[in-house]
This record gives sequence, structure tokens and C-alpha cells, in this order.
Amino acid sequence: MTSTGSSATLIYVFHARIRKRPMANVNFTAAIDRDLLKRAKVLAAKAETSVNALFNAELRYLVETFDAAEATGNQNFLVLLDFSLGRRDGRETMDALGIDSEEDLFLLMAQAHLPTPRLPESATRGIVDELNALAD
Repeated sequence: MTSTGSSATLIYVFHARIRKRPMANVNFTAAIDRDLLKRAKVLAAKAETSVNALFNAELRYLVETFDAAEATGNQNFLVLLDFSLGRRDGRETMDALGIDSEEDLFLLMAQAHLPTPRLPESATRGIVDELNALAD
């Protein structure tokens, strides 16, 4: 089921259609942050699954949500994906979506199942240093 509302509303997709087709898995090489992989392994172990299964589920969700948005001509998912990947800032993203609230932006990010953008490590370090300087 797919529903759309205002231009600021992300296509909300329920994957009612489950594709039953044989999956042809292939191996590929990718690079991942060491700490992230370690945490993913812990999560997989606690969930009694594999990192591969987690990766497949997340990637499938991302691709199918994108496909559903494209099929309906809704570009909101792509705008949110650009924000998630750090290719748009928050203000530009909110303008493109026609919203004026950061709370709405982060709600849309959650609905899209996209991670919020992270600051580069150097920027995070700079903020920590500034806060430490204030405490001294």
C-alpha cells in the first residue's frame, strides 16, 4: 500500500507485496567502518541472525522504498536520501520538502528509515574541544 499526502509527506510504503522469487546471491567487496562492523556483529548475534541478513534487509528496504517513490514520481525520498548522505544541509532539505520544522524533517527521516546525517569526525572533535574549553 502506498499513500501520498502533501508535497512534504514522504511516500509511506507498506511492503504488502512480498516477492517470492528465487534469490541469486552474489558476493561483492565493500568497505565498512571497523567499529560499525563490530557493532553489527554484536547486533546480529543478539538477534540470532547474520550481518549478511541485516545488510540484505536494510538494503532491500532502501531500494524498494526508492523504487516505490520513483514509480509515483515522488522525489521526497531522494531529497531525504541526499540529506542522509550529507549532500544537502538541513535548511536546503526542509525548503525542498516544503516544511519549516526540524522536528518534521527528522520525523520524515524516521519514516523513510534513513539515518540522520553525521558530522565529519573532525567537526565532532571540534565541538567536543569547544565544549571542553568552556568547562575549563
